[in-house]
Amino acid sequence: MPGKYLPYGHQSINEDDIRAVLEVLEGEWLTTGPAVEGFEAAVAEYTGASYAVSFSSGTAALHGAMHAAGVSPGDAVVTTPLTFAATSNAAIYCGGRPLFADVSESLCLDPEQSEHVCRNAGAPVKAIVPVSYAGYPVDIKAFKGLASRVGAVLIEDAAHALGASRGGARVGKEADMTVFSFHPVKHITTAEGGMVVTDSKRFADRMRLFRSHGITKSPGEFARPYEGPWDNDMISIGYNYRLSDVASALGQSQIKRLGGFVARRRGIAALYRDALSGGCAENIKLPPDHPGHAYHLFPVWVQPAIRRAVFESLRGNGIGVQVHYVPVHLHTYYREKFGFAPGDFPKAEAFSAGEISLPVYTDMDDDDVLFAARTLEDAVARLQAEQSEL
Repeated sequence: MPGKYLPYGHQSINEDDIRAVLEVLEGEWLTTGPAVEGFEAAVAEYTGASYAVSFSSGTAALHGAMHAAGVSPGDAVVTTPLTFAATSNAAIYCGGRPLFADVSESLCLDPEQSEHVCRNAGAPVKAIVPVSYAGYPVDIKAFKGLASRVGAVLIEDAAHALGASRGGARVGKEADMTVFSFHPVKHITTAEGGMVVTDSKRFADRMRLFRSHGITKSPGEFARPYEGPWDNDMISIGYNYRLSDVASALGQSQIKRLGGFVARRRGIAALYRDALSGGCAENIKLPPDHPGHAYHLFPVWVQPAIRRAVFESLRGNGIGVQVHYVPVHLHTYYREKFGFAPGDFPKAEAFSAGEISLPVYTDMDDDDVLFAARTLEDAVARLQAEQSEL
């Protein structure tokens, strides 16, 4: 095994980031202070949204968005099975029922199939939640029309897509709410953290209350007499989902380099496409491309019969590949609670069965990319030859 290990994703931290965090550590506020507001303002400005509300994780941000949308017991939420479980779990946290539609050729939620699911939901569809899978910007225009027709709130899960764009517009402006994640493998990091951007003051206010126990200090929101500057009133149920100033300082420093981060990811994707365009290209399917793709992931597809062996061969050569994802509806909890079964969403299942995510992160060298591509090609060629001899 080579001495160098290439994870599928990794943070990029520089001296400016470290200084930004140290300034907060040496200051007066470690949480609920000015760095939080500064980071939120930076994300709102970057995306063009009117409001940005930070959370302690991407999952917490999804939960906050579902709450702001009004998802309640008995409501349906339509989303994709090709995502991390947090997307649909957030609907369940609010008492909603997740309904899935299959993916299109983009590997994102299919608008036509989503419309069919909405029309046959058997319950009010409170939210539609397309995921910009791998950083490919989902066809938000189609979903805006669908959400309007069925009276649903449109929430884009853009955990993979900070820095992506559609028609020159950055992801974050077009949905009713857009959710980002700042996990270390994402485009920028706060160690853990998330953000929801929106143009709706009502949604933003609901999320700010929700992330802080449902407690307000604004006298005008009290349902009882205000007693003084120490007073507060819990007016709804909420959670402790706040992002700290320490984390926010890191995020505010990182977002200054986001343009470079995304450009480098696109450069890595271009290298992979060029390197994998010949040789075993017929046995390795490359992900769909888009001029505004942010490339959180570079998901390739190989024959399911050899996927495990290819995966283990890459890992054995120091290439930390991963699979994104086990389709949500095939997890035991979803099968037992909601009755989902294999075959329900054939496109998502077929892609997942052969998917392997190659390393994509800012600090990869070109030689690292070419090594990963060459190792993948060699493994696929060898294993396909072995299969053909059987």
